[in-house]
Amino acid sequence: MTVTRKSIERRAFLRGIGTAMALPLLDAMTPAFGKTPEEPLRLAFFYVPNGMDMRNWNPSYEGKFQELPSIMKPLEPMKDDILQLSNLTHAAGNAWLDGGGDHGRACGSYLTGVHVRKSTTDIHSGVSIDQLVARKIGAATRFPSLELGIEDARQTGSCDSGYSCVYTNNMAWKSPTQSLPPILEPRSVFERLFGDGASMTPEERTQEDLLRRSILDYVSADLAKIRSSVGPSDKRKLDEYASSIREIELQIERAEAGNAHVDPEMEVPYGIPPVFADHFKLMTDMVTVAFQADLTRVVTFLITREGTPRAYREIDVPEGHHQVSHHRNQVALMDKVARINTYHVEQFSRWIQKLKSIKENGSNILDNSMIVYGAGLADGNAHVHEDLPTIVAGRGRGFIKPGRRVVYQKETPMSNLWVTLMDRMGLPIEQFGDSTGALPGLDLA
Repeated sequence: MTVTRKSIERRAFLRGIGTAMALPLLDAMTPAFGKTPEEPLRLAFFYVPNGMDMRNWNPSYEGKFQELPSIMKPLEPMKDDILQLSNLTHAAGNAWLDGGGDHGRACGSYLTGVHVRKSTTDIHSGVSIDQLVARKIGAATRFPSLELGIEDARQTGSCDSGYSCVYTNNMAWKSPTQSLPPILEPRSVFERLFGDGASMTPEERTQEDLLRRSILDYVSADLAKIRSSVGPSDKRKLDEYASSIREIELQIERAEAGNAHVDPEMEVPYGIPPVFADHFKLMTDMVTVAFQADLTRVVTFLITREGTPRAYREIDVPEGHHQVSHHRNQVALMDKVARINTYHVEQFSRWIQKLKSIKENGSNILDNSMIVYGAGLADGNAHVHEDLPTIVAGRGRGFIKPGRRVVYQKETPMSNLWVTLMDRMGLPIEQFGDSTGALPGLDLA
């Protein structure tokens, strides 16, 4: 086992048996560049299924945040770090003649801005914004992009095998005919991030599982050597990073040990936590370390698939999410939708608080990110594709001025936001989907 570079450089890895552990950004890496390196700028998309209870999502005012609506309440500690955008629309979602049903159109067109086709033999969307950005900047990182998700169909009942299933289960598209399915199993994500990429036979994999040790065991000597050669600030960063990795390993081990199910009738695939909050935390913890080590700068995250019938018994919603979203204006069911929405926002808020706590050259990971949290439907009951719930967390390395709500003209294309974010990521583009230009107001105080 050796450090792959003689000096500490940004692309340094610690290697062990089956292990390739990148290091976080350290002050000691500055000499390798000759000047202070610019912090990485990250772009991430978190997609919420089945729409939102809009009664409790939009504030009654525009401008600087005052009191937040109930669904956004968990973001209260972070309200100076988020920007809410209203009246953004995906016209592609309203395309009745093209395919996928409302839920399929909502998810399938969300990051592409184009119509999806209604054909089991002609799956077709468009290249998504995340993949366009990954093509532009992906060579700078080990992984051009990461596609992650929460839900396995075995947990909630399978969707149909046709076009609708393809669109509702995928938000990232490498080409108009090639989607990039999200990784759902935490162990698979972990091994992708920290494995050395070597292929193993089934027998070797079984043996590795039986003898599984922490990856920190394989790199401990080199990690200690680096730690002894850096200053106090870098020591703290290394300790926090190693602690985060070990905590992720422990979370995965607990999940694989088979924690008690919330719902004894729900089949939970091996290694997937049965409780949504636990699964979300585990997956986003891995996004955090991927950002820390600059393993990737582009992430898509499907917060359960579009049209999901998942129940949330842990918050007293035994009915399926899709079922209650078709509330027919019954207040009791609408309140359950709001409860699910709030539960999702709680998890997201905890994660971005964690990103804000991790320092980078005088700023923090959240400040150096643009993280979109939103849905391809507004009211799930009416299948509305206008005024889509949209938040952008982070400052985009000084580009975004958060802490407020911006209300645009009705039916402003969501694709205008995508054009603006791509430009900030170094990919100026004149036309994307149904865009009509850049989206103003992100950088206005």
